[in-house]
Amino acid sequence: MSGTTPSHAPVPADPIEILRTLIRCPSVTPAEGGALAYLDAVLSNAGFATHRVTLTGPDTPDVENLYARFGTRGPNLCFAGHTDVVPPGDPAHWRFPPFEGAIQDGRIYGRGAVDMKGGVAAFIAAGLDFAGAHGHDPDHADLAGSISFLLTGDEEGPAINGTEKLLRWLADRDERIDHCVLGEPTSRAALGDMVKIGRRGSLSAMLTVHGRQGHVGYPHLAENPIPGMVKLLAALKAEPLDGGNAHFQASNLEVVSVDVGNPAFNVIPAEARARFNIRFNDLWTPETLAAEIERRMVAAAGNEVRFTLAFEARSSDSFVTAPGDFVDLVVEAIAEATGRRPELSTTGGTSDARFIKDCCPVVEFGLVGTSMHAVDESTPIDEVAALTRVYAGVIARYFALFGR
Repeated sequence: MSGTTPSHAPVPADPIEILRTLIRCPSVTPAEGGALAYLDAVLSNAGFATHRVTLTGPDTPDVENLYARFGTRGPNLCFAGHTDVVPPGDPAHWRFPPFEGAIQDGRIYGRGAVDMKGGVAAFIAAGLDFAGAHGHDPDHADLAGSISFLLTGDEEGPAINGTEKLLRWLADRDERIDHCVLGEPTSRAALGDMVKIGRRGSLSAMLTVHGRQGHVGYPHLAENPIPGMVKLLAALKAEPLDGGNAHFQASNLEVVSVDVGNPAFNVIPAEARARFNIRFNDLWTPETLAAEIERRMVAAAGNEVRFTLAFEARSSDSFVTAPGDFVDLVVEAIAEATGRRPELSTTGGTSDARFIKDCCPVVEFGLVGTSMHAVDESTPIDEVAALTRVYAGVIARYFALFGR
């Protein structure tokens, strides 16, 4: 009959209902909060092979993660993301309770609605629809490959017992991922206006200038470290690190803290400390950048300023997924679903793509990120539906191009 759905047609998955359920799980890092348990049940019922993986480390909390796969053959298209969220702050400041999933005026509210349970709900819904269209064959012989989901509960926290270790767990099982879409909120002002094809690296350091404590009335008996700190910080910012390139903006250094820990007006402090972070492009590695920073400090200090420079052990490399077939098919799927051709960008902070890029090409695409981590975090429900169509388009194009 015209205008009716055949009784045997699978019912499309509802990304909004999935998102509401996820928001209602209070999965503040490192708590699982029921989010991964819910997804595990939904995916296993749809024919996915699922694995709950608890990862541990010294002096870090245990973290639950989830890997699910539909199909056994390659290529394996993976959608990655996280279900953990940042704390909501005082719930009294929210328009609706942060873990309620309230819908008002076409928007869904709640902690994680944008970052990034909205993206997770959209690609889970697209994956369920894909599995529903192929679930009649228990051996998946009709599949041109596999789709998988890699979900962590440790992205908003230290990111130690999450994606990085889960990828090692996969490698130990000879599980291969061929390409990956990370569902972070990448859109800037409208869904589809930006896709991330890379990220800048991050390097942090503590600079300490050493002096000698003494009475301000007898400065010749002391050595004030503050003028030396001012001189060294000026040298850090005096010359640009680089001019950027075709895929990256110029590297940027920001001083984020300066402190002497001195509450008295009549005491010259013994030390001055500063912390800074550099977001850098692929003209540098953490090692070459650290060497350049130390060179600048030594040149500025000369024989007058005594200092120590300590770099944080956990830095991250920059990376870029070069435009080509994979990037193009993601762009085409975005354009078809949203009517926008996205800018290819490497801006912003770090993400778990910094780990994924070591095993396969990865791009990031998701919702508009303006309210992420904010009070009244929310997203339009029609944009979650459109994002689901984007991911479904990525799946269809991927197997048309790369499938066997």
